Amino acid sequence: MNDTLALKIKNLPDSPGCYLMKEQGNIIYVGKAVNLKNRVRSYFQNTEHTPKVSAMVSHVDDFDIVLARTNLEALLLECNLIKLHRPFYNILLKDDKGYPYIRVDVSDPYPRVTLARRVQKDGARYFGPYIGATAVRDVLDLLRKTFQLRTCKQTLPLKHPGRPCMNYEIGRCLAPCAGKCSEEQYRRQIDGALRFLNGDYQSVRDQLRQEMMEAASRLEYEKAAQIRDRMTDVDGLMQRQQVNDPSAQLDRDVIALKQDGLDGMAAVLLIRDGKMVAGETYALQGAGTEDPGDVLAEFLIQYYDERKPGREVYVEALPDTDIGLADYLKEKRGGAVTLSVPQRGEKKALILLAQKNADDALFKRNQQETIRRERTIGACEELGRVIGMRKTPRRIEGYDISNTQGVWSVASMVVFIDGEPAKKEYRHYRIKTVEGANDFASMNEVLGRRFRRAVSDDPEVKWPMPDLVLIDGGPEQLLFARNAMLAAGADVPMFGLAKRLEEIFLPGEEESIILDRKSPALHLIQQIRDESHRFAITFHRHLRGKATVHSTLEDIPGIGKTRRRALLQYFKSMAAIKNASIEDMLAVSGMNRPSAEAVFAFLHPEAKENASVPSSES
Repeated sequence: MNDTLALKIKNLPDSPGCYLMKEQGNIIYVGKAVNLKNRVRSYFQNTEHTPKVSAMVSHVDDFDIVLARTNLEALLLECNLIKLHRPFYNILLKDDKGYPYIRVDVSDPYPRVTLARRVQKDGARYFGPYIGATAVRDVLDLLRKTFQLRTCKQTLPLKHPGRPCMNYEIGRCLAPCAGKCSEEQYRRQIDGALRFLNGDYQSVRDQLRQEMMEAASRLEYEKAAQIRDRMTDVDGLMQRQQVNDPSAQLDRDVIALKQDGLDGMAAVLLIRDGKMVAGETYALQGAGTEDPGDVLAEFLIQYYDERKPGREVYVEALPDTDIGLADYLKEKRGGAVTLSVPQRGEKKALILLAQKNADDALFKRNQQETIRRERTIGACEELGRVIGMRKTPRRIEGYDISNTQGVWSVASMVVFIDGEPAKKEYRHYRIKTVEGANDFASMNEVLGRRFRRAVSDDPEVKWPMPDLVLIDGGPEQLLFARNAMLAAGADVPMFGLAKRLEEIFLPGEEESIILDRKSPALHLIQQIRDESHRFAITFHRHLRGKATVHSTLEDIPGIGKTRRRALLQYFKSMAAIKNASIEDMLAVSGMNRPSAEAVFAFLHPEAKENASVPSSES
């Protein structure tokens, strides 16, 4: 403990507030305390801490405090500080985008139903949150089909009603913009949509059934069939929204946690009017060994920072000491909130359901991480074993040559680090010393240039040394590349990949290696080879296209960059320029008669046989 820490700890107040742990001026942890003096001092006493806390304390060289008047004020302050600074050692919500809601502006004479990311105090009604934008769009589509609500953004009513759009023609809008329905008729549809969003599916279904029977009695069978299809959509959504106790009318939030020793996963079930409206999961990085009550307490503070809690909030665990969470939730809701840890019965069953969701989400997340590692670092490890390396290659470079019959010969260098492309490290090469289509000599030149940079003592030109090099080609190509590397004074593992059978060739080895088609190492090799080929081809095409323009315009005397650009912008193509007369070219900005005659003469060599350049009328 340095002198700064000792002095600050000695003078800590007996007050609620927040503390900000720092390392070299950077905030690495934000915490709250009922008593700052006792809480902050406990970090630096000779007591056992969790591995995470021990690691954090080992980096702390300073701290600041912010005093608060109450525990609730400290909770709010901590939440804001965490969101502002996002410290490394705090539990952070992995997904901070905010879940979507359905918004209905009931003050509008002809309201629309739309997707919203934030709940605002604008007089509109909000429903949700939903598990994702896709779920919201599914509900919006169902609402618009069922209640024929408008989707346009026009401000209604219009002074001069217009022609209805296609949605009206196909029966998906009542066309208030065209005066096809009154405000009262449209309001009845909106009221039905609001009942539907509140979970009153049955009355909506009964209304649709009555409309269907009336249409059938009038022999309007096509309209009756459309209404029947809407009823089917409502039935499907009703079945998806049931929970264990549909008789419960209170809004409930059920929150549980799953830990695996490294990370945590929080699951939230949102129940409104006895029906589950959303299920959410949040990854909590680094929360795998913390006390579940402490983790969930921090999660609740951040989760409800921009959300309104339900009337009842059930959690799997709470901290041993009261930190004012109940008051915090009451403040956020603007009314009474019951916070509890269910021990038995139907409430405990909901906690178990949330735990199951958290367990499943954490398992899937870990599986994704496992597969990703298998295809990247795991593939590097396998490749190192196949090549016979003593350590796993981290930086792998791939090379390829591209040319067209020896013209505009180029090479590419692509870099993969830990099995993933590092595109900022990619490089192009123009072949300088080789004439014609000689891929062997070209590869020799490129590798020589690359490794002279690797062994250079000049920091301005020095490049990092690769762990492994892939050459796109067979034994001969590999030999030229390796000789160039050795001549430059470097010696790193290198291998070639022949395209026909995907054979791996090692320097000095007669037998090739053929990997299993499902091998992650083979997939990595193919990815590097294909990427180097793509990068070389792209550069070659760029130079070839640039050279084509150069050969036809840049060599004409008196035609500089400005005139070339003006000609191409005016005529759009080289073919159009060639077909243009001198008089046509004079219409281009910046062109005079001598320059127009020069372009015409260059593009029409046969005109040199004449005594004078033909005019536009010839």
